[in-house]
Amino acid sequence: MNLFIDIAKVIQLVFYLYIITSVGVLFIFSFASLFKYRPRFTNDGKYRRIALIIPAYNEDVVIHEVIKSAGHQNYPKNRYDIIVVADHFYRETLDKLAKQDIILLANDFEISTKSRALNYAFRHIDNNYDIACILDADNIMDQGFLHDINRSFASGFKVVQGHRTAKNLNTNFALLDAISEEINNSIFRKGFRVIGFSSALIGSAMAFDFKMFKTMMAEVEVVGGFDKEIEMQLAKKSIKVEYLPYTFVYDEKVQNAEVFTRQRRRWLSAQIHFFGKNFIPSVKSLFKEGNIEYFIRAMIYIQLPRVLLLAVLFLMVPLSLFFNPVNWTLAWCVALLLLILTFVFAIPRKFYNFSFFKAVITLPKGMFMMMISLISFRKGNKKFIHTKHTYNAFQIKKHKH
Repeated sequence: MNLFIDIAKVIQLVFYLYIITSVGVLFIFSFASLFKYRPRFTNDGKYRRIALIIPAYNEDVVIHEVIKSAGHQNYPKNRYDIIVVADHFYRETLDKLAKQDIILLANDFEISTKSRALNYAFRHIDNNYDIACILDADNIMDQGFLHDINRSFASGFKVVQGHRTAKNLNTNFALLDAISEEINNSIFRKGFRVIGFSSALIGSAMAFDFKMFKTMMAEVEVVGGFDKEIEMQLAKKSIKVEYLPYTFVYDEKVQNAEVFTRQRRRWLSAQIHFFGKNFIPSVKSLFKEGNIEYFIRAMIYIQLPRVLLLAVLFLMVPLSLFFNPVNWTLAWCVALLLLILTFVFAIPRKFYNFSFFKAVITLPKGMFMMMISLISFRKGNKKFIHTKHTYNAFQIKKHKH
């Protein structure tokens, strides 16, 4: 009996160390995000030629609005091209797109992924570009987006991540999704840059040195999370990723539980895949080359999703009251408090309103759906999971710099 109790104590200690380390890392970068970060901009008088690439799978509903928005950039029209990779579009849509001032690349891939669409684009356009800028098929750019990207490249950066934010808050799940993305922006982008690390990538609203990105993409063949593959390659090579917190791209947020679950399953699958792939190489790189950023990025992938982390702590605090000494209860309470503070620091103040507290009521449902995602996460990186975009009638409130 005593042996069983000792084993249980060791298991709890190991589990607690895992949880408190995860929470501690999030807390540090969330606290860092409270400090101002101003990206470096240089006006060298040069307008770099930009390939604005939009991989689009079955996005007949929203693609026209995105193209219209992209054509209204505060950037010389002869210095950027809009390139749409139209995968599984209706013929009627393709006929309309063919009349637009864009480069249309239509192809029905047998297995549709964003990485395949991007590589297809690189094979069919010339190399006379300086920058490759990636958008999703539902993304709407601020008019100065390409201008800011150009000025950031003039400062010497080869990779730049814009501030992707919500364009719709029309359901509780859309609001939760929007808040989740802003937490990521605060912690993994702004917080990382404040401390001196690279910004995390997000899959769209990002720009790369054209030739470098084309070379890197040629080695990428993943179903989900191509941005994470690129992110890890950049970390290995110690290439800094800039973040532009005041340069916005508006993105559609998921509007119901079903889509929320599919999307999280895809993310969770990619997260576990990239941890397994990079953990040992990152440890070697840490000790041989002192590459702490690569190591930290690999370790972040082993963390539980924040919703599950919150669920675990809410469960462990009352359980510890019944089965553990008082000091263990205090330890779990400290971890819960740190996680709550992490959220408080990372969530933009504009979200603290009645709608926010109304959306919080749906959190238990979100936690349950995440548990379902855990059960079936292996499917997420073997089969392409598409998030269908339909939200087209929106009004965007411009952010003040």
